[in-house]
Amino acid sequence: MANIKNKNKVSEFVLLGLTGSPELQTFFFVIFSVFYLITMLGNSLILLTVLSTPHLHSPMYFLLSNLSLIDICLSSFATPKMIMDFFAEHKTISFEGCISQIFFLHLFTGTEIVLLISMSFDRYIAICKPLHYSTIMSQRVCAGLVVTSWTVGFLHTMSQLAFTLYLPFCGPNVVDSFFCDLPLVIQLACIDIYVLGIFMISTSGVIALVSFLLLLTSYIIVLVTIKDHSSTGTSKALSTCTAHFIVVLMFFGPCIFIYVWPFTNFLVDKVLSVFYTIFTPFLNPLIYTLRNQEVKTAVKKKLSNQSLNLGKTTPRYPVQ
Repeated sequence: MANIKNKNKVSEFVLLGLTGSPELQTFFFVIFSVFYLITMLGNSLILLTVLSTPHLHSPMYFLLSNLSLIDICLSSFATPKMIMDFFAEHKTISFEGCISQIFFLHLFTGTEIVLLISMSFDRYIAICKPLHYSTIMSQRVCAGLVVTSWTVGFLHTMSQLAFTLYLPFCGPNVVDSFFCDLPLVIQLACIDIYVLGIFMISTSGVIALVSFLLLLTSYIIVLVTIKDHSSTGTSKALSTCTAHFIVVLMFFGPCIFIYVWPFTNFLVDKVLSVFYTIFTPFLNPLIYTLRNQEVKTAVKKKLSNQSLNLGKTTPRYPVQ
C-alpha cells in the first residue's frame, strides 16, 4: 500500500453527493435517515428472531437470516457517510476510504447475488421436489451455500481491486456520486484505461445479468410447477413470486444498467445506485420475511415477551 500511495498524488476524493440544493439535502437527510433506521431495526429484528426461535431453524429461514445480515452490511458501507455529508461543507473521503467502499460494495453485492440464487434453489427444491427436500437441503448444504456466497463475493471484489489499486491517480479527484463506485473512480486515473476498464467493469454487469436470468427462470419453473394446484395456492405463489421479483428487479436492474454500459455519465446512474444500496436492503425484510406468517408470529411473540418483561420490571424502594 505504501508503494501505491507513493505514485498517487491524490490523497482524497471529493464526493458531489446526490444534489447541491440545500432544500433537497435537508429533505434527503430526513428520508434516508428514516430508511436507514428502519432497515437496521427490521433486519436486526429478523436476524435475532430466527436465531432465537427453534422452529425457525430450517434451511429457508437460515438463508433469510443471512440475507438480513448482508443487508445490514450493504446498507452501512456508504449510507451513514452520505447522511452525514448532507450537512458537510466539504464532502471528502480519503483514498483508503474510497478503496474500502469499492471493496465492501462488491463484496456485499456479490455475496447477495449468490445468496439470492441459493434462496431460489431452496424454493425450487421445496416446491418441485418436496419429498427430497430434507435430504437435498441439509444443514451441511445450507452452510456450504452461505460460505460459497461469501467466497464468491470476496473473490469478485478482489478481482476488481487488483485492477483498481495499481492505477495512478495524479490529478482529478471529483466523484459525481455519494460514494466511490468503480466506473466513476477509474475514470480519474492518469492513464487510458478505456478498453481494459470496459472489460473489467462489464464483467460485473454480465454476472448480474446472468444471475438475474437464472432467478427469472427459477420463478417461471416454480409457477409452472404449481399451475395444476388449487387456485388459492396458485394465487398465493403468484403473489409471493411477484413480490420477490420486484425486489430482485430493483437490486439487479441498476447493477446491470450501471455495469454493462459503464462510462455513460448518465445522471440516472446516481439515482439507480440508491436502489441497490438503500431501497433493496429496506424492502428485503418486508418482502422476503415479514410477509411470511411464521416469521410474523415469531416476531410478534418476541416483541410481546419483551413488553411483558418490561412490564414486570418494577422499581425497588428501600425498606422503611
